[in-house]
Amino acid sequence: MAVTDEAIEKIKGMIVSGALRPGDRLPREGELAAGLGLSRNSLREAVRALSLIRILDVRQGDGTYVTSLDPQLLLEALSFVVDFHRDDTVLEFLAVRRILEPAATALAATRLGEEQLDALAKKLDELGDEPSVEDLVAADLDFHRTVVRGAGNSVLCSLLDGLSGPTTRARVWRGLTQEDAVGRTLREHRAILAALRDRDAEAARSWATVHIASVEQWLRSTL
Repeated sequence: MAVTDEAIEKIKGMIVSGALRPGDRLPREGELAAGLGLSRNSLREAVRALSLIRILDVRQGDGTYVTSLDPQLLLEALSFVVDFHRDDTVLEFLAVRRILEPAATALAATRLGEEQLDALAKKLDELGDEPSVEDLVAADLDFHRTVVRGAGNSVLCSLLDGLSGPTTRARVWRGLTQEDAVGRTLREHRAILAALRDRDAEAARSWATVHIASVEQWLRSTL
């Protein structure tokens, strides 16, 4: 194991064991290095690496702190990696969405409040029957984000948020080139909303699967 990796593992061990908790300030560099049996250089490299993935927060002139360790914060690293995807991996992102998002939608059917459902309905009504492709894609992202948040699982929400970016261009492309893509998307959104209003988790799961799979199938046939 590389020296820096060893240092990372030792700091991780302190956090996992509870010796360092969210919001805690790390001991001074010399004290921490001696306590962990590390050189100052390897400790600095470990701290730098852990700050990049939002485990640690280095505050100039103040010290280094453990972050909140909130899933949304930690999973921002996933979004960074996802931004470097190649076009030929878009289908794989869609496949992962097809696995995860219907489960989130089913959960949302039992947890979304009436006010949230009314807000979703209002946005669909405001969008109208013939929105521009750009407006539709923006509304589509917002619709799915609201539903997934309604599942009440911050890890699942953050994962799906990170996965949605690479599929945006495919959605625009589909809207511009596939006949009735706009109308189909709107009908599927309304079907998902109707299932959510009925508190029918399985219908919500099914419609979410159909909705995501339709984009995936179109892209697969196009490629």
